[in-house]
Amino acid sequence: MTVPLTLLGLESSCDDTAAAILRDDGTSHILASVVSGQTDLHAEFGGVVPEIAARAHAERLDLVVEEALDHAGLTLAEIDAIAVTAGPGLIGGVLSGVMAAKGLAFALGKPLIGVNHLAGHALTPRLTHGLAYPYLMLLVSGGHCQFLRVDGSDAFTRLGGTIDDAPGEAFDKVARILGLPQPGGPSVEAEALGGDPARFALPRPLLDRPGADLSFSGLKTAVLRARDAVIAKKSGLTAQDRADLCASFQAAVRDVLAEKSRRALYGQTGLSGFAVAGGVAANQTLRAALEEVAAGQDLPFVAPPLALCTDNAAMIAYAGLEAFRCGQRDGMDLSARPRWPLDLISPALIGSGRKGAKA
Repeated sequence: MTVPLTLLGLESSCDDTAAAILRDDGTSHILASVVSGQTDLHAEFGGVVPEIAARAHAERLDLVVEEALDHAGLTLAEIDAIAVTAGPGLIGGVLSGVMAAKGLAFALGKPLIGVNHLAGHALTPRLTHGLAYPYLMLLVSGGHCQFLRVDGSDAFTRLGGTIDDAPGEAFDKVARILGLPQPGGPSVEAEALGGDPARFALPRPLLDRPGADLSFSGLKTAVLRARDAVIAKKSGLTAQDRADLCASFQAAVRDVLAEKSRRALYGQTGLSGFAVAGGVAANQTLRAALEEVAAGQDLPFVAPPLALCTDNAAMIAYAGLEAFRCGQRDGMDLSARPRWPLDLISPALIGSGRKGAKA
């Protein structure tokens, strides 16, 4: 019989301060999930400013914990363990969360579990859909992009990943190039709805090379050059030009992710499904293409609800739950880590982007 457990999860790896309460009695239930975003704090800078993010996390962590407890109708005394993102991420933000979790764990006498932020995303399909091991996960977000074969809560094999910009980072940069608001993903997707994806012949990077590694930096540069060519020809950029550039860029990302997904799936055996998670997984065009890839391989396609694709603490609580049930306990010497690869055997990916070195 499974002993019921109630976990508090904390997440502060980038620009979302989050707390969640998860109860597991054989089935996991999200009792509360609170996310406090920082978009307004960083808007004028065109991206996340680490120092501002860290300060905001320190100011908001106790507030989101209190709100999550109120939503769940619980007190801190009813929490059995505390799970916290210990990396990878912006070190100031990660440190804020780790210190808050340590203080709570020490004061309450509760177990502390340090969680890899990427594991939180990678295990989300188990929380939302009960997906059995093993499965293939495409983790695609603002700071990371990699294909992972997930064989257990601490058993990850990277089959490929980005060697430079992550897709979410490329979306943000394209949005800035075209004068669209941040975050770039939703802005570019909205513009693309009214655009012609075939108007601009943008590259599909690395499709001429074998394997499942990806690259998006050159694609972003191609958008910049296409924009400049239109401006030089017409002395300006119309709303339709902007929409067509967004649609063409999004189509290129879609084609690359779809083809690389096929390659990552090739030769894999025993998979229970193909899953996608991370903020970019909220893009409906990309989701549709990946679902088609899964169908072509006769595999179930799993995409978490949009609220659990972006950074949140429910996924951290769930990853902490799986680690806790496997016997993991961390002490007051738990360290905040800017880098923390899930696959400890594969060579590190080349390059690092605006949101941190690739893990």
